[in-house]
Amino acid sequence: MNDIVIYGAGGMGREVAQLLADLNEREPTWSVLGYISDDDSIHGTTSGDLPVIGGGAWVRARTQPIAVAFGVGSPALKRILVERVRAPHVSFPTLVHPTVIMGRRVSLGEGTIVCAASVITVDIHVGAFSTVNLCCTITHDAVLGEYTTLAPSVNVSGNVTIGNGTDIGTGSKVIQGVSIGEWSIVGAGAVVSRDLPANVTAVGVPAKAIKERPSGWYRDDHA
Repeated sequence: MNDIVIYGAGGMGREVAQLLADLNEREPTWSVLGYISDDDSIHGTTSGDLPVIGGGAWVRARTQPIAVAFGVGSPALKRILVERVRAPHVSFPTLVHPTVIMGRRVSLGEGTIVCAASVITVDIHVGAFSTVNLCCTITHDAVLGEYTTLAPSVNVSGNVTIGNGTDIGTGSKVIQGVSIGEWSIVGAGAVVSRDLPANVTAVGVPAKAIKERPSGWYRDDHA
């Protein structure tokens, strides 16, 4: 069994814990030690049925190999947490729920999590540290950049390109051939039928940008 901790002790963290339990039902692989959080006030408490054992410093101080899975949705926060614990003794496994349907020529970057009942068809790349939540679909020739988050029930059509750090809300649809620039946010239920630039928030049907951010804004998001 391989030791693993989950960075993030909230709802998404508990969902990752369930994913790991489901994987272990199929093939015992992971010894889940508990959650990591940088909120000192919850250290020593329990979330679900697992303890909150420390913060990023706990991971860095460990001398034995440890795997880290990220139970947070925010792409900006994921990027910060990855850099906080990256070290030679730390690995970031790619975790795919047993119920996921995945076709041929699909590549998933390190640290990516694909949750239950999602479908990923053929000739698709999902970048490192991305999160594909429950019941999402990604179809042929799509490319998702690093740190992307798809909330539950997002539908990504064929030949779509999604930039690094894009956060797509629950139930949104991205139409065939569309590109979304990096570090943009798409609101829940939106339909992205035309290209979106980088660093915007877009909502509606069809999705329209309602807010712009400066390049590199995500570096100011602190845990």
